[in-house]
Parts: sequence; structure tokens; C-alpha cells
Amino acid sequence: MNQLQQMEILEVENTEESEKESFQVTDIESLNWVFRKLSALSAKEKDVKQLADAERARINDWENRELIALHSDKNYFESLVSAYHAKQLEENPKAKTISTPYGKSKSRATKEQPKAVDKDKLLQHVKETGMTEFIKEEVKWGDLKRVLHVHEVDGQPVVIDENGTIVEGVEIEPASLSFKVEV
Repeated sequence: MNQLQQMEILEVENTEESEKESFQVTDIESLNWVFRKLSALSAKEKDVKQLADAERARINDWENRELIALHSDKNYFESLVSAYHAKQLEENPKAKTISTPYGKSKSRATKEQPKAVDKDKLLQHVKETGMTEFIKEEVKWGDLKRVLHVHEVDGQPVVIDENGTIVEGVEIEPASLSFKVEV
């Protein structure tokens, strides 16, 4: 932020709330005054965000260094618990849970089961074998929307596709006007 922008910020900070509430843009000079204030505020916002990002990065680096050591130690101790529990299960298959005042070790067996690894080949197989009930259909709304048009039929606005057919299941969002201020 440069010195001119700092002066603009000071002027904003020193402006009374009653002055802010009563101020209106009435000509090109007052519009220019407002844009100067917006430019200075945007520069100050950028400075604040840059400083915060730098501090977040330092804190994240520190956190990651601290957690790496902790996770390594936790993994080591959890492996000791798992090895002990596995040994207990060999001796007593009903020892699915081992509990102490400071924690529990729970074992859970899962059956072998299928896992999808190549979705294209799987889809091809499902189509070829006629198992279409397992295929999920969806409208590609972004693509379809590009070919739809709003027309008036019997005084009512309707949505029509590229073939001139009225499209069911679509509502018309009213037009709106918005403003975006760029500095």
C-alpha cells in the first residue's frame, strides 16, 4: 500500500458514521473520491491477507513438523497393540475386544469382497451383459442448458429445446441486474 492509499485509509477511519450515512455520489468527482477509498481499502485488505497467509504458512509448517514425530510414535505403539491383540486372538478367537482403563483394542474381520478398479471396463461389462439396472443415468445440465431457449407461447414463457419441443421439468429463472465494483 502506498502513501496516498494510507492517507485515504486515514480519511476513512477519521470520517464520522453520520458523514458516511449521509454521503452520496452526485457527480464524477464524488464517484472518483469513492473509488480512491475503495482502492485504498482493497490494497489494505490485500496486505492483511498476505500477512495472514505468511503466518498461516509458518504455523502450518510448525504443525506438520510436530505431527510427523507424533504420528510416527503413535503408529509404533498401535502396531504393538495390534501384534498383542493378534496373538490373543490366536489363543482365544472370542477375544475380539481387549479393554483397559486407558483404551480398547477392537478387532473386526471383513469378508473378501469385490472392488471396482477400472470403471470403464466395468461399465462395458455391465452394458454387454444387459445389467442396465446398475447404470445410473443423469442429465448433463450444463451442456443441455446451452441449447435451451425461453420463448413465449400463448402469453406464457416456456423453455424450448433445439427441436422446438417444450421441455418439462425446467423452470424459468427471472432476469436480474447486478453490479460489480472493480478497483
